[in-house]
Amino acid sequence: MCPTNLNNMPNFRTFSGRIAMRGLGGTLIGAALLCACQPDAKCAEADKPQTNAADAAWAELENSLRAPQPPIEWQIMQPTDEQIAQFRAQYRQFAETGADKAKDFYTRFPDHTNAMRARQAEYGLLAAAVLTGATNQRVRLIATADELLKQPGLTPDDKFEIRSSQIQFIALARDIKDPLEAAAAFEKDVRTLQKEFPNRPEVWQMLAEIAHQYPPEKARPLLKEIVDGSATDQVKDEARATLKKFDMLGKPLALKFTALDGREVDLEKLKGKVVLIDFWATWCRPCVVEVPNVVKTYEKLHTKGFEIIGISFDRQQDKARLEDFIKENKMTWPQFFDGKFWQNKFAEEFEIHRIPAMWLVDKKGNLRDLNARADLEAKVEKLLAE
Repeated sequence: MCPTNLNNMPNFRTFSGRIAMRGLGGTLIGAALLCACQPDAKCAEADKPQTNAADAAWAELENSLRAPQPPIEWQIMQPTDEQIAQFRAQYRQFAETGADKAKDFYTRFPDHTNAMRARQAEYGLLAAAVLTGATNQRVRLIATADELLKQPGLTPDDKFEIRSSQIQFIALARDIKDPLEAAAAFEKDVRTLQKEFPNRPEVWQMLAEIAHQYPPEKARPLLKEIVDGSATDQVKDEARATLKKFDMLGKPLALKFTALDGREVDLEKLKGKVVLIDFWATWCRPCVVEVPNVVKTYEKLHTKGFEIIGISFDRQQDKARLEDFIKENKMTWPQFFDGKFWQNKFAEEFEIHRIPAMWLVDKKGNLRDLNARADLEAKVEKLLAE
């Protein structure tokens, strides 16, 4: 199978925030993009001179699959939601058209050397189309995976990549509204995948992502299973860190620093208030997406005793951008900033491996919630009423 050149593919997590999986969060759905939408030099050695119509058609197909790239300015300037939507629409149209062309090729030339590559391209392009909003292609995508799995010559790696991405798109197609119900349904699919591919560490990563959607009482046994299983060291370390955070629940949380604007912050002195600890960064698209809801909740409940403490993961060179962003978005609460990115003081102290992360501290100063993003306003109101 031709390896995907992911450097040539847009990062849909960055451009669109979390993939809309109804609570399945950061699941590794990107694995579905199995074949590069731009010609890959590693796949070219088998190509023959254009001596017939099939070769000419293949060359035409390759030339047509040059994926649109995001504007280079986006590397230094945060795109607007409208710009992102426009690019997603452009990419969606490219992907749908390309998938049709790839199918046309292997349908007309089923015995051609590159017929299998065309099938792979169709699947990768359909995946990209669905990820950019083409919900009408979900059924076709899942069916294409079934057909692809029937093809001879697939390696075990090929089969795993197809199956793992397929079950994630099946989860998308279910369109379950309740996050916990969606996560539970997806776990069943992943368990099936685990039986089919018992030695793949990627399955443990998928289970870890599911655990992050569960409340502590349901996540704890799953995380312990991950720690005792054959996951990678990184996945195990993150599972251990999450279990350690669970042990912090219901206990006092210590947090003291000098804020970006010079204010002295001491969580101990905020007893009697409900406090949100918001781990975030301006470079984190999902974090930025959450800002309006956080600001709205703060403005509504601040006078009733709700406070926020921001923990910024921005780099030192982005300090001015951080200050401008805070001002423009009316984020009037104090912000911790040391410019150390993932190595910042509290990221290391609390073993924060992913953002956004939002914790809630109750009026007694005890940590009560590690996933305040879900129903933030309702959770704050409940704690205020205690």
